[in-house]
Amino acid sequence: MRKVLVIAFLVLTIVASGCATAAQPATAPTTAPTNTVAPAATVAPAASGIQLPEVNPLQVKGDIVTAGSSTVYPLSERMAERFADEGYTGKITIASIGSGAGFERFCKAGETDISNASRAIKSSEIESCRSIGREPLEIRVGTDALAVVVSKENTFLDNVTKEQLAKIFSAAAVKWSDVDPTWPKEDIKRFIPGTDSGTFDFFVEVILGNKKELALEAPNQQLSEDDNVLVQGVLGSPYAIGYFGYAYYQENAGKMKVLSVEGVAPTAETVDSGKYPLARPLYMYTTAKILKEKPQVAAFINFYLTHVNEEIGKVGYFPASTAALEAAKQAFLDAIK
Repeated sequence: MRKVLVIAFLVLTIVASGCATAAQPATAPTTAPTNTVAPAATVAPAASGIQLPEVNPLQVKGDIVTAGSSTVYPLSERMAERFADEGYTGKITIASIGSGAGFERFCKAGETDISNASRAIKSSEIESCRSIGREPLEIRVGTDALAVVVSKENTFLDNVTKEQLAKIFSAAAVKWSDVDPTWPKEDIKRFIPGTDSGTFDFFVEVILGNKKELALEAPNQQLSEDDNVLVQGVLGSPYAIGYFGYAYYQENAGKMKVLSVEGVAPTAETVDSGKYPLARPLYMYTTAKILKEKPQVAAFINFYLTHVNEEIGKVGYFPASTAALEAAKQAFLDAIK
């Protein structure tokens, strides 16, 4: 199932000409916008040493097309809403179709300006991009803790090992008691992301040793690119289990519980330190050529990187490390030179 968010806000008031300075024309093909705006909040200097050019969303023209990870979707949705709240009058299309499908649109069809991903781009995808004249530029925007979840009606499960997860999400177990004899003799009902999802790829890599066939052979499972479908499936039975991005757990925390993995719960501290076994980076991909030819894309990514740490916790994810965010900002600045 696909979700497409189309955000289009019309500015109904005329802004005084003195509200911005050093405005960069929307038609300039070689530099990112350097407009000045009085933002609702600013990133504290202590959080990052690299300060990007200020962007005035009121003066950004043109539409932006993005597609990809369902995990990155809530974060990009929030950043697009804030961009519009601060004056952007164009249209941002965000398609939640999975990281793999997003890379197909970006690298094969060349249809999108930004590809959202919950995994790093593969070498085969890079080659596809290059075959249509696109050199992927990786932008780190945050960190997710992949959440393994069960219904709050589940009374027997609070922690799992990676070895147990490998059994639970493969054909090695049909009933819960096949994993642990003290667990119920009830069928395991599995709800997992679709194969186009970066979440699926990440889980298979970490838990199943990249053996995708093991995951696909498991009985009693439903696959979906729509994380909300997985949420509803897990809530439907005390014997159900699933996994998806932490934001979808947080949104439903009153109805389900997240499991510890190897005795480690997903928290800001364990994710940042790398102790939580299922922590993973979140990315956006574009190209230097797109940034130069479409100033609105450069402005949005600039705005995104400037304000992402103010919004990411509200969405349900965790900030990237200072070093990772600095590297993303530097990569952006190098690309727009």
